[in-house]
Amino acid sequence: MPVLEGLWGPDLRMRDSGLGADVGVCPDEAPSPPVWGSLRTPPITCGGLSLALELPALIRQLRAVWRARRGAPRGPEKSQASTWVESEKEAVEEVKQGVEGGSAHLEADGRVNTGHAGVLLVERRGSYPLIDLRILKTSAQQGGVESGTRRKVKRQLSFQRYCHASRMLRGAMPNTPGSLHLLDKNYLGQAAHMLSKVGTWNFDIFLFDRLTNGNSLVTLMCHLFNVYGLIHHFQLDMVKLHRFLGMVQEDYHSQNPYHNAVHAADVTQAMYCYLKEPKLAEQLSPLDVFLALIAAAAHDVDHPGVNQPFLIKTRHHLASLYQNTSVLESHHWRSTVGMLRESGLLSHMPADISQDIEQQLGSLILATDISRQNEFLSTFREHLDNQDLDLQLASHRHFILQIALKCADVCNPCRVWELSRQWSERVCEEFYRQGDLERKFDMEISPLCNQQADSVPAVQIGFISYIVEPLFDEWHRFTEPSSLSHTMTGHMHKNKAHWSRLRYANTPSDSQAEEPEGGGGGGGEVEGIS
Repeated sequence: MPVLEGLWGPDLRMRDSGLGADVGVCPDEAPSPPVWGSLRTPPITCGGLSLALELPALIRQLRAVWRARRGAPRGPEKSQASTWVESEKEAVEEVKQGVEGGSAHLEADGRVNTGHAGVLLVERRGSYPLIDLRILKTSAQQGGVESGTRRKVKRQLSFQRYCHASRMLRGAMPNTPGSLHLLDKNYLGQAAHMLSKVGTWNFDIFLFDRLTNGNSLVTLMCHLFNVYGLIHHFQLDMVKLHRFLGMVQEDYHSQNPYHNAVHAADVTQAMYCYLKEPKLAEQLSPLDVFLALIAAAAHDVDHPGVNQPFLIKTRHHLASLYQNTSVLESHHWRSTVGMLRESGLLSHMPADISQDIEQQLGSLILATDISRQNEFLSTFREHLDNQDLDLQLASHRHFILQIALKCADVCNPCRVWELSRQWSERVCEEFYRQGDLERKFDMEISPLCNQQADSVPAVQIGFISYIVEPLFDEWHRFTEPSSLSHTMTGHMHKNKAHWSRLRYANTPSDSQAEEPEGGGGGGGEVEGIS
């Protein structure tokens, strides 16, 4: 794993240049010299990225503060905002043209050097542009984007109302034991009832996402942080925490059928169930829980909806940057680090502690690379055979958290059939979209991505047989005796049998004897679901 200090030096720590002591939620720093014209509204930025659309109420207050400091005239706010937005667009276009024209290049440490001194693009939304967007902008996808924008506005307005409460601006916790203080009144009721049962294995994340208006990941994480007392233990600023979680949720691509924020919330809920296992819960420290939840929430952030082989054969810049090794997982980790620094969530901690947290997050997220399945599985099996796991050792606990995250990432076949089937159809739909794209450009269609040849039952049978069963058999050995483990393995076997019946019900009788199709499914899924 690369050394994070080399990737993100101390001089690259993200800061909120526009949020100072007047708001009381960001570190005190001397403001940088003003560079804006006298008739332009100064942008409020976080690591170079605008917060104008995230906290509009705060920005209006901050604009007034800037005008008072600079003595600028009070012009119409709409006109000033339009001027600033246009300038932001021009700046973005300038950077994009520089990258496309070869004036900027990616170095091994992941930074972008341009001809303009001091310009640094953190790795967020780094998978863009993946392919020509003109090809993908179908009417259905445009409708999904518009719908996602409406949901985003609703979430921002919801948070905006709570930002007016001085309690949140101070980062203070409410006196009530409940954890829904970040939610609108509309979210209370059924959502609160579901959160009271978040530790049960039949938790319906799809229903929960609808009840929270597409805000399932932020809501779930806020709840779990309160359940474990992590906000108080680590003295986290509530605004910074919500900003970070909002960044993570928004940087998942909602147009992906599978690798989206709902999948992240589902993995986080599964991780919570695993953290509650008696054999593990007794030994975990607050730092272990903090790392496990953050890694689960961000493990697939900014996933482009295609697999690593696709990035490699299309010579995507991420494949070159990470030398064709754990490309997506490395990007997920680096994006998470960028958001941690941009939000300032860990800025109150000593540098060595925050860097250690970033390193351990990288170790957990990189473990989800399914091409390393045999490596982790053999090590896990060896520990269990030798009975030498000592959870009082931090290194052994970290290894178990890696295994737990791997299990949570591929636990869909262990859910009840109604939930498992939905996830199976979603992941195959994402595969098929990649296959259609490869066919459109006369590329070789990747395994499991040919909708005409790779049926959903065949894909799932191979995935369960070669990935899920071996991993959960060893997890069952580790957690035994565990009622949750028995429940998961029971669902897994029932679902596999159900997929087998569906597969052969839709297969012509003269070709039922051709069994190797399942074997191919296992190997292909290793690459496909990464």
